[in-house]
Amino acid sequence: MSSNPVAETVSSLLPQAKEELAALVAFKSVADFDQFPRSESVGAANWIASALRAEGFQDVDLLDTPDGTQSVYGYLPGPEGAKTVLLYAHYDVQPPLDEAGWDTPPFELTERDGRWYGRGAADCKGGVLMHLLALRALKANGGVPVHVKVIAEGSEEQGTGGLERYAEAHPELLAADTIVIGDAGNFRVGLPTVTSTLRGMTLLRVRVDTLQGNLHSGQFGGAAPDALAALIRVLDSLRAEDGSTTVDGLAADSTWDGLAYDEEQFRRDARVLDGVELIGSGSVADRIWARPSVTVLGIDCPPVVGATPSVQAGARALVSLRVPPGVDAAEATKLLQAHLEARTPWGARVAVEQIGQGQAFRADTTSPAYQAMADAMTVAYPGEEMQYAGQGGSIPLCNTLASLYPEAEILLIGLSEPEAQIHAVNESVSPQELERLSVAEALFLRNYAAS
Repeated sequence: MSSNPVAETVSSLLPQAKEELAALVAFKSVADFDQFPRSESVGAANWIASALRAEGFQDVDLLDTPDGTQSVYGYLPGPEGAKTVLLYAHYDVQPPLDEAGWDTPPFELTERDGRWYGRGAADCKGGVLMHLLALRALKANGGVPVHVKVIAEGSEEQGTGGLERYAEAHPELLAADTIVIGDAGNFRVGLPTVTSTLRGMTLLRVRVDTLQGNLHSGQFGGAAPDALAALIRVLDSLRAEDGSTTVDGLAADSTWDGLAYDEEQFRRDARVLDGVELIGSGSVADRIWARPSVTVLGIDCPPVVGATPSVQAGARALVSLRVPPGVDAAEATKLLQAHLEARTPWGARVAVEQIGQGQAFRADTTSPAYQAMADAMTVAYPGEEMQYAGQGGSIPLCNTLASLYPEAEILLIGLSEPEAQIHAVNESVSPQELERLSVAEALFLRNYAAS
C-alpha cells in the first residue's frame, strides 16, 4: 500500500483492532436464544455501544427491535452542511456448527498462517472494526468530513426482519445520503470489489404425512405409503438432471454480464472434491448471481444410528430458494409452494409454511458514491481497479433501506472473501484485507464529502 497518513494510521491501529475483535468474537452472539443465551448478544451489543461512545458518538442507543433482539445505533456529527453516511454491520453470528471441526475454539480469536480465526471474524464483527478503524484514521488526520450514523444489527443471520420493521416504523432514524453496507466481500483477497447485486430468498418448511403412525416395514412395506420417500421425491423434483433448479413457472435462464468467475477458481473456493461435477448450466457467475437456486437445508427423519425397520408416517424439510434481481420474492414463494404441493405423490397430505423472505437487490453503480469508492480503492489497493460482482446471499435490509430512502446511494463492501469461509467451520479474516478496506472506507468518506 502506498504511503499516506490515513494508511499509516490504520496500520498503527491494527494491533489494537485485533484485541478489540478478539473481545467481540468472544461473545457467543447467535440470535437464536433456544441455542445460545440472550446475555451473549446483549454483551456484544453493549460492547459496540461503549466503543461508539468512546469515539464521540452521540445518541448511542440499543434499539429493541420487533423480533426480540437489539440493534446498536449511534450518531457522530460532522461539519455543518455535510452529507450524511450510514455505516452498517451486524454483530450476530451463525452458530459454530460442529465445534469439534474447528482447529481452534470458534469464539476465541486465534492467529494462524497469517489469518485471524473465529466465528464472526469476517461475518460481520470484522465489519464493525472496519468502520471503527476508518473513523479513527480520519479523526487522526483532519477529522471526519461527514455526518456518520452507525447501525449494528443483532439478528441479520436469523432473517427475522427485526431491524427492517424498526426502520420502517422510524424512517427518519437511518436516513442518509449514502449507505455503506459492510457485510459483503472482495471477489478474492487483494482484489477490491463492490457487490452490485444480491439474490433475494424465500424459506419454506414442507411437511408430508401419509399414515396415522409408523409401521413395521416387513409387514406393511411395499404397499403402505412412506412419507419420507414421498418427501424425497418432492425434493428431487426441484432439480433437473444436471442439477439446475427447476421450480415450475420460475425462469432460470438469466445471464451475468459483469465480473467473470473462472470455473477452476470456483472449484477451489468452494472446495469441491476431486471428480465431483459442478451443477447447473451456463457460466458460474450466471448460476450463482443471476439465476435462482434451491437448497434443502435440513430434513427431519430418523438418524441412521438408532433407526428401526419402519415405514415413516411423516417427514418434513426446510427448503431455501435464492432468487436473482428482477424476480419478486413473494411471487417466487407462491411458485415454490405450488410446486411442492403439486409434486407430492400418492395423494399424500402436504403442508407448506413460509418461514422467511427477502427481496433481491441491484445497486445503481453510476452514482457519485461509486466513483468516490473506486478512487479510494485504487489508493488502498495499488495497481488494482475496483471490480463489480454479484453475491448469491441475501441482505434483506438493503431493499428496506432502498425503499425508505430512494435517493440514497448504497454500496456493499466487506471482509467475506472466499478464503474467509463464512458460515462454515474455521471462519477467518485476513488482517491485510481489514487494513486495506479500512483505508478504503476512510478515503471514500473523504472523497465523498468533497464530491
